[in-house]
Amino acid sequence: MADAARVRDLWPLALMRARAGEPPPEVEVARPASHEEVAALLRSGRRVVPMGGASGVCGALAPEAGDLVLDLGGLDRVEIDGANLLVRAGAGVNGLDLERRLHERGLTLGHFPSSLPDATVGGLVSTRSTGQESTRHGGVEDLLVGLTVALEDGTIAEARPHPRTAAGPPLHLLFAGAEGTLGVVLEAVLRVRRRPEAVIGGGWRLARLEAGLAVVREVMQRDLRPLVLRLYDPADSAFQGLDAGCLLVAAAAGPRAVAEAEAGAVSEVAAGAGAEPLGEAPWEHWLAHRFDLSADRLRRYLAPPGAFLDTIELATVWTGLPALYEDVRAHLAAAAGIVLCHFSHPSAQGCCAYFTFAGSAPDEAAAEVSYLSAWRGAMEIALRHGATISHHHGVGQVRAPWIRAELGGWWHVWSRVRRALDPHTTLNAAGMGGERQS
Repeated sequence: MADAARVRDLWPLALMRARAGEPPPEVEVARPASHEEVAALLRSGRRVVPMGGASGVCGALAPEAGDLVLDLGGLDRVEIDGANLLVRAGAGVNGLDLERRLHERGLTLGHFPSSLPDATVGGLVSTRSTGQESTRHGGVEDLLVGLTVALEDGTIAEARPHPRTAAGPPLHLLFAGAEGTLGVVLEAVLRVRRRPEAVIGGGWRLARLEAGLAVVREVMQRDLRPLVLRLYDPADSAFQGLDAGCLLVAAAAGPRAVAEAEAGAVSEVAAGAGAEPLGEAPWEHWLAHRFDLSADRLRRYLAPPGAFLDTIELATVWTGLPALYEDVRAHLAAAAGIVLCHFSHPSAQGCCAYFTFAGSAPDEAAAEVSYLSAWRGAMEIALRHGATISHHHGVGQVRAPWIRAELGGWWHVWSRVRRALDPHTTLNAAGMGGERQS
């Protein structure tokens, strides 16, 4: 059972407040072992907060005193259907453990968020996660064939997986990204695929960021689908060990002939932009460190008094990306001092700009002011540019003040759906721009 003192996620501001002496909430933690036990706990009428791996970074997991936290780690059943390339996994199944079990069968989910060693299947669904191989495999919503959830009154809606159905709208997708506010995710049926015969990766140096973005855009608009495609700005490239310029890392996968052809096509686009090939070393380095930002490491980064650090992932169309990057980078540099950015999860239409910012302040109060200022400016700039305020980390508390502006008229649709499924606001009140905001 989860320690009641660790029933909050990895929102850096919550870690900073704990560092400053804020006590953890006094909550009750239950670890149900079946769907029926979850339903019975919901029928109790108590305020309930579902919990997976507590690896989110936006404050969506933030129970208050007296809440009942549902530690879903007991829902750990896994059934692999190799003939139909499906896996049925309980909400509490650890993501990396699931991937290892699939690997033993020559399969992969193809979903590799950096939080995978700590995340659970229920958490991946509830935050509408995407992974480092999204250019080829998409986000979790693209993998989700069926979902079993428990509603606020204990009713269970069970997964009925199909290759596709036109029997009404895909209602299970309402729960992908709802952060536990519409119901408790119990089990997911997900598409899997065979592990590729070959993976061919490499790296390139580009003198200018604009040239790197043009390469990424051209690769995607040529309808290539690399396994990984990431571009680092000069500051982040230096952090990755490159002495000058911008680092581009890419990998192709599939049957060997297909992987070789796609890798060759990516190399051709990079060469056309004047990129300097760096061989396989950047890819191998990235692959070895893809999960480095673990929960323990984040806590260590934030251990010194007055330190603050976080990431902000925005996304927009290609034509809007350069101005968005420049404005957000300038704001974060003024608010925090240290700013890195990489571009990932590209599509033919646009890309995610993933900023990391860090700084230090003379005391805890000043650190919180600087941290909130960094976030406030980034959100306002994103909305002004027409970008989305979250590509894959979710909303929680940190983005709650701006979610209505993000959704516009769709906020009214969301509010009505939430009231209909949880009329008494008993399910995770801190999620998806809910009532518990800092």
